[in-house]
Amino acid sequence: MKVAFVAPEASPFAKTGGLGDVIGALPKALLGALPKALLKEGVEVSVFLPKYGDIPKHFLDRMTVLEKTEVNLSWRSKYAGIESLCHEGIRYYFIDNEFYFKRWGLYGYGDDGERFIYFSKAVLEAIKVLDISFEIIHAHDWQAAAIPLFLDALYKKEPCFQNTKTVFTIHNLKYQGVFGHEILGDLLGVSGEYFYGGALEFHGRVNLMKGALHFSHALTTVSPNYAEEIKTGFFGEGLEGVLEEQSEKLRGIVNGIDVAQYNPKKDKEILKNYDVNHPEGKAENKAYLQKKMQLSPDPSIPVIGLISRFVEQKGLDLIRRIMHEVLQEDVQFIVLGSGEKKYEDFFNRLGHDFPEKVGVYIGFEETLAREIYAGADFFLMPSLFEPCGLGQLIAMHYGTLPIVRETGGLRDTVIPYNEYTGEGYGFSFTHYNAHDLLYTIRRAAAFYKKPEVIKSLRENAMKVDVSWRKSAREYRSLYEELIKRR
Repeated sequence: MKVAFVAPEASPFAKTGGLGDVIGALPKALLGALPKALLKEGVEVSVFLPKYGDIPKHFLDRMTVLEKTEVNLSWRSKYAGIESLCHEGIRYYFIDNEFYFKRWGLYGYGDDGERFIYFSKAVLEAIKVLDISFEIIHAHDWQAAAIPLFLDALYKKEPCFQNTKTVFTIHNLKYQGVFGHEILGDLLGVSGEYFYGGALEFHGRVNLMKGALHFSHALTTVSPNYAEEIKTGFFGEGLEGVLEEQSEKLRGIVNGIDVAQYNPKKDKEILKNYDVNHPEGKAENKAYLQKKMQLSPDPSIPVIGLISRFVEQKGLDLIRRIMHEVLQEDVQFIVLGSGEKKYEDFFNRLGHDFPEKVGVYIGFEETLAREIYAGADFFLMPSLFEPCGLGQLIAMHYGTLPIVRETGGLRDTVIPYNEYTGEGYGFSFTHYNAHDLLYTIRRAAAFYKKPEVIKSLRENAMKVDVSWRKSAREYRSLYEELIKRR
């Protein structure tokens, strides 16, 4: 079995968020999920990425140039270098084109549509030039969504793709790759029937993700609950009808985290290591975090952590509505993140008005993120929608109790505390309502005054298997089903 992942980012090479963590961890987990007998038979997992300019130099120095080729984007031809390196048992291929990828940052450019349509086609050209046959090509998010379309429209007669099946994973349906009708001929180079037949057309524009939903052999998203939600009008972002039509090939497989990378027992970024059997170090991490954020290092005060992109999806409007009421309680609040100016301004003002209770860092700093996971008592994720979420999984692994809204993957991964049975390890609310969030935070803070309860919840949280083990087996089974179907 040969499996190729195609994605716009992967840790540790280039990452902006959870997608990079997933692509950095899942290929390794797939190899771990395979029986040794299959590994001996030559199972291979490869990953295709753009060669961004801000990939760390020590990785750039290790890359080997394999081939050079040309990629036709309709009427013009573009250079593509194919470079490679092996890292932690995975073969990585990088598509080199300095015009498209030697820029600061990964996304946010006016020509992103052209950049990633080029990338998708360049990957298929690279496979063709290198003469590799993959049984499975697994494309991720809109930046790789043109892969299934190109295979159907332009490459299905190529010998190296005769036995290839495609899997497409939706990491966040909100971002679909929607562009003007002109890209049909100007970039994609496919016939009009793909547009006028409905596979790509979306309110008069071209929707790359819609095409992937039509032409992939299997569809996945990153939690079972989100797979059901996106077939409804509220969560479907205009594609709910297509997803309902394609529901037989859609399944939800919950994300995991790299428990070797995120491990409080070995994490070098935190002050004191600890684990479920020796949890004493968490108190030291909390005191250190409080001092670092210029808050009173009082163990009796619960610390609520928030690590987030500052966008509406993350439930920040709820937080804005009730935070002044929350701060009337005996709690401390630590924020790490960046995004929309209105949210950055709100948190900056909050830190200015309540310096003894609120610590704010606008931006992202990996060490501080680890320190919040290790030092906070509660982790806040009141999302409007959440395909899966990794923050709550990392927090649980560090013994930090999640406070979440029951949506998407948050509902799949966080079992709310039942004070009558002792089950669960988090606090949750159902409706997207500010006062429901306020009630849930107050409830969590009230239980913090019962040390024996918090101790039990932390143990429950840290014992949850948040690794990729189970999910990797589900992906492996999906690949095997597709290959047998051939």
